[in-house]
Amino acid sequence: PPDDVALPAILLGPEHVAAVLELVALTQPGPFGPRTIELGDYYGVFEDGRLVAMAGERMSAGRLREISAVCTHPEFQGRGLARRLVAKLLRLQVGRGQLPFLHVVDANAQARRLYARMGFRHHSDIAVRVVSRT
Repeated sequence: PPDDVALPAILLGPEHVAAVLELVALTQPGPFGPRTIELGDYYGVFEDGRLVAMAGERMSAGRLREISAVCTHPEFQGRGLARRLVAKLLRLQVGRGQLPFLHVVDANAQARRLYARMGFRHHSDIAVRVVSRT
């Protein structure tokens, strides 16, 4: 995708973890912990001091690089923020010679449509189990 210089996205760092975890708790984009943003570049859009959308990178395997935690606060959906953040990550990853991929819950039809419009294609279904300490 072409560069989107109008996108007011900033690179998220340790000082943004509280805002990130608040958005993650609200939107449930998948497993995400306090140190997940250390796994790659995560970008966010703030409005009036509140994180309203974000997307970033998590797993990598060789050339493959995952796009992760794509989420938008419900009050800000429909503005194209998720699409623009994913496009930013696509530009960065392709520029680094990486092959972007992502996971999406089968029931999330809205996200599946978005990713299909962006050129992603279904590869396979997988079962995921999240294991954590109690």
